[in-house]
Amino acid sequence: MKEIKGVLLDIDGVLYSGDNSVPGASDTICFLEENDIQFRCLSNTTRKSRASISKRLKSYGLCIPEEYIITPASVVVSLLKKSGIRRCFFLTCGDVLDDLLEDGITGSEHDAQAVVVGDAGENFNYESMNKAFRLIDGGASFYALEKDRYWMDNDGLSLSAGPFVYGLEYATGRSACLVGKPSAAFFEKALDSMNIDPSGAVMVGDDINSDVGGSQNAGIKGVLVRTGKFDEKKLVESGVKPYRVIDSVAGLPDIICSST
Repeated sequence: MKEIKGVLLDIDGVLYSGDNSVPGASDTICFLEENDIQFRCLSNTTRKSRASISKRLKSYGLCIPEEYIITPASVVVSLLKKSGIRRCFFLTCGDVLDDLLEDGITGSEHDAQAVVVGDAGENFNYESMNKAFRLIDGGASFYALEKDRYWMDNDGLSLSAGPFVYGLEYATGRSACLVGKPSAAFFEKALDSMNIDPSGAVMVGDDINSDVGGSQNAGIKGVLVRTGKFDEKKLVESGVKPYRVIDSVAGLPDIICSST
């Protein structure tokens, strides 16, 4: 088997879950660093900036620099610039705008060239959805930072952006350009930043579809953890076969060692 040279780590549900770090996460990061194994932390979180994510990880004893964190917001900016789009209607919440309003990109509700939808939480309401609908129906480009169905909040599973993106797609008859997981382009950007071939990488996540299914469609070995929003029933129903299923990210070093 080919040696594992690079690791992609989901964040929420893998390195921490709710308000608690996952036991063994810090040891695993140390193992990667001590063995000169490159890694990137991938998150479909669309409420927080990379700076905020890095700060939260640090509070759990995980010192991961911003440049090691890949988010849909950091990817969509490059896509917008490439398409010459500067004015956007952002259907989001939190401080993610810190990563979106860069390089001349501005927010606009009236003459927007594109609609960018993330997890907007309570900002998902009839007024905001109708604004997005009218802009997209009128010809604005349509980007989805993610299409996750739900995520594990402190008080249980909560709706993510996916249901609202699908609603806009149904209403407008147009498909969103998916930026985050399980988009192959998202995984490829992370691998490109490490100059690693897909066959030499593993992705560790708690979502059988977005993390494992998405990465394996991109040619990356997908490892599923039983932390975060893991659900045995959903694993069976998905039809996705992970490269490995482990109790937590603490089991990753054993997988890497067995590959050498």
